[in-house]
Amino acid sequence: MEHVPALDEDLKKTLGPATAKVLAEHLGLHTALDLLHHYPRRYAERGELTSLAELADQIDEHVTVVAQVADARLLTYQGSRGGGKRLEVTITDGSGRLQLVFFGAGVHKPHKDLLPGSRAMFAGKVSKFNHKLQLAHPAYEPLGREAGEDDAAAAFANQLIPIYPACKQLESWKIAKCVDAVLPGIPEAVDPLPAALRDGRDLVPLAEALLKVHRPATKADIEDARRRLKWDEAFVLQVALARRRHADSQLPAVPRRPTPGGLLDSFDATLPFTLTDGQLSVSKEIFDDLATSHPMHRLLQGEVGSGKTMVALRAMLAVVDSGGQAAMLAPTEVLAQQHHRSITEMMGELAEGGMLGGSDRGTKVTLLTGSMGTPARRRALLDLVTGEAGIVIGTHALIEDKVQFHDLGLVVVDEQHRFGVEQRDALRSKGKQPPHLLVMTATPIPRTVAMTVFGDLETSVLDQLPAGRSPIATHVVPAKDKPHFLARAWERVREEVENGHQAYVVCPRIGDGEDEPRKKKAAEEDGERRPPLAVLEIAEQLARGPLAGLPVEVLHGRMDPSDKDDVMRRFAAGEVKVLVATTVIEVGVNVPNSTVMVIMDADRFGVSQLHQLRGRVGRGSAPGLCLLVSEMHEASPARARLAAVAATLDGFALSRIDLEQRREGDVLGQAQSGVRSSLRMLAVIEDEEVIAQARDEATRVVADDPELERLPGLRTALDALLDTEREQYLEKG
Repeated sequence: MEHVPALDEDLKKTLGPATAKVLAEHLGLHTALDLLHHYPRRYAERGELTSLAELADQIDEHVTVVAQVADARLLTYQGSRGGGKRLEVTITDGSGRLQLVFFGAGVHKPHKDLLPGSRAMFAGKVSKFNHKLQLAHPAYEPLGREAGEDDAAAAFANQLIPIYPACKQLESWKIAKCVDAVLPGIPEAVDPLPAALRDGRDLVPLAEALLKVHRPATKADIEDARRRLKWDEAFVLQVALARRRHADSQLPAVPRRPTPGGLLDSFDATLPFTLTDGQLSVSKEIFDDLATSHPMHRLLQGEVGSGKTMVALRAMLAVVDSGGQAAMLAPTEVLAQQHHRSITEMMGELAEGGMLGGSDRGTKVTLLTGSMGTPARRRALLDLVTGEAGIVIGTHALIEDKVQFHDLGLVVVDEQHRFGVEQRDALRSKGKQPPHLLVMTATPIPRTVAMTVFGDLETSVLDQLPAGRSPIATHVVPAKDKPHFLARAWERVREEVENGHQAYVVCPRIGDGEDEPRKKKAAEEDGERRPPLAVLEIAEQLARGPLAGLPVEVLHGRMDPSDKDDVMRRFAAGEVKVLVATTVIEVGVNVPNSTVMVIMDADRFGVSQLHQLRGRVGRGSAPGLCLLVSEMHEASPARARLAAVAATLDGFALSRIDLEQRREGDVLGQAQSGVRSSLRMLAVIEDEEVIAQARDEATRVVADDPELERLPGLRTALDALLDTEREQYLEKG
């Protein structure tokens, strides 16, 4: 009797140790169930000629194509030991061509198999030779031989051919044969969806979906399978997040309410401007959460310059009013120092509690970073443990074991995507009861990404810019095609400085030697692309050339922290007129007198990152100008990205473009790697509706049965999702 593999069985038993080793090491597949969830990337038809056009963007990647042989030539050449042979085969899809090459003894079999007019699947690494795309020594599987020939590929004759994500060691058609070996175990698969949900949404059973996704008879089969499997991924993840929200709602927390006539009211009375409607409504959501007896878990996302720091500060003041402390965690020392400086300035005498001349309603605002000297650090730690500092701002130094708070009531995490899950948890564990949590991000996030990555947090969106914020004009500067445009860009910088303003110049790397090797990437169509421009080189060129005579300084991540702080202080004071920096200035840096930014090699940055950087100018009453310098040709995808950034100031629209153009894993990020690895079928932008519906269904299911006692299949699927890595991710809130 044929062996039917158990779905949790190691693949060694079914496929043998050698194949199982390749699947584990190169594709991360260990069990029969893993292999069943390794879905085809796409499908080819016997009569279909697969597009070769997309291969230009896949240099050095391993690909599988289905195509027809157009011609084949066997050439003889003088090798190192006499004559050698080279077989050149041209394959076509009707609109594009690709060359295959075979050398030496390896030419004989393909010379017999790959005759003009024959079709085959080919797999290999895309390379470029003499400006032409090619596959060298590709593996291949002939398709559609005449009936009666004993050929494994004949089985594909009237089917859709699944093309699997593959690797050099195991081609797509070999993975298909591995899948064949585990298909008999499909009936064992535990269905995670409640029957009522499945029937209500008209979804096929799981076993049917798995069979149809791997061995579809029709395109309708593929659609049925994909629709069902997307629901599995969305729903199981949303149930995990809903259970997290439910568990959080059961935790105790100290309600924090501002005191009438206290610190918050005193601060509001000193504001020289009116808060926007958006700031007031988001503040109300936060204050309502703070007043409850379970911890707030809220994500505050907002446009660049929408006033998130002001909203966070008012929340911190409300907590200090109630007798608690608030901690703000920043990802870098530059940002922590910047926040400390700006919050102290905003609060004025209210930030001098207990000090001579300070307000009797005030509190102390303390900075704690890793580079502080011992006496200053000792003073800061004392301020925290005694409760004298109502507000503390710092880097990861805040979460060291020796740091103790008197009564931590609120944690504000700035730019959360730069922090690991464990770091945030460690800070939250420092309260007598779990503190309230406010996560801020200045990177606008599409709604479904927020529901997927931050699904255990309630979301507030700040999309209204404060009055007085100036518009930012953005232009692409084609430095290679029109060098006089770049010369004009430096003239504009000089004009802004002469009018009393300041400028940023941003470069992709530092240029101190340490970052050389990993930055030298191979390239574009016309050969090697030069390394990215560097801060140290550009600063020197500008100071000697187009910006000679202006105070030009550099800022980058490998500078000594005290030097970084000194440069930022002098830039904020207006002494430094042009700051040449890396993306260390991307978030939080607030110098309202800066009106122009030039981003060198702008095509090397992501869309959202460019939007972040641009937000550093136009923060005062004078209009902002952002110039995106690129050497890429006008028709390139990179230039299309830059044109999109220049065309709109809507960060939420740009975040969708960013996500559509990048791989999903890049967006979900390392800290969310558990989620990323669980999303094989679901695409967080195009499947927005499925994710939103799954969230609603999951919330209902968890409210009705928090422990999922009546849904054992769902419980099993959840346990599979929540391995250690994912558990850490979901426990972040």
